[in-house]
Amino acid sequence: MPKAKFESIFHDLKQRIEAGQYTFQSLLPSENQLTELYSCSRNTIRRAIGGLAELGYVQSLHGRGVRVIYQPIAKNEFTIGGIESFKESAARNHMKASTVVLRFEEIEADERLSRKTGFPIGSTLYDIRRVRCLDGKALIMDINLFRKDLVPGLTKAIAATSIYEYIEGTLGMTIVTSKRRMTVERATREDEAFLALGEYNCLAVITGQTYNADGVQFEYTQSRHQPDYFCFEDTAIRKKK
Repeated sequence: MPKAKFESIFHDLKQRIEAGQYTFQSLLPSENQLTELYSCSRNTIRRAIGGLAELGYVQSLHGRGVRVIYQPIAKNEFTIGGIESFKESAARNHMKASTVVLRFEEIEADERLSRKTGFPIGSTLYDIRRVRCLDGKALIMDINLFRKDLVPGLTKAIAATSIYEYIEGTLGMTIVTSKRRMTVERATREDEAFLALGEYNCLAVITGQTYNADGVQFEYTQSRHQPDYFCFEDTAIRKKK
């Protein structure tokens, strides 16, 4: 399924900003210049700019243009923001990523698991547990559950690379919304056995339910992060009363 024009423009501008081609507090090229650069309409440019604004990369200034407000973070932080795969996040943070799959099984959602995850009772789920390594250090424990009927054909080999690439590229599913909760939790024995925790006895934990374009939940995830390399980034916009 081909991506919309504004998406490719959005990703190109995002990469240029991250690479420092458009620096912090500078103005992006004018709307006219961007329409010429990308051979597209004004509306397409506005949609791409709108996506950057939602991520906190730019801010539109009425009558003055679009200012870059993105700032690169400290090198030892791994920033989480938006709906990204681990592979995409690692690339954005300029870190080398690798994955070790500890578990790949099929299970059925009972009443207890249904209450915890939001999946219907009786759903067949892929139960996946992975250790995520950044620059050679085991820093994240990902516990994933995917509905088999919505993500058919998933394999251990795919889990070792990028499940989101498979979902979007092979299955053609559109990933739209993720409801997330962030907590700090004591490390489990499994965390201590597989992650480079150092002197820490706790982790930053993001629990999320992710939905497709039909508003149906296809994923439940718990990502457990070593604190030194964790940074959650969000952009809040104050609404006028």
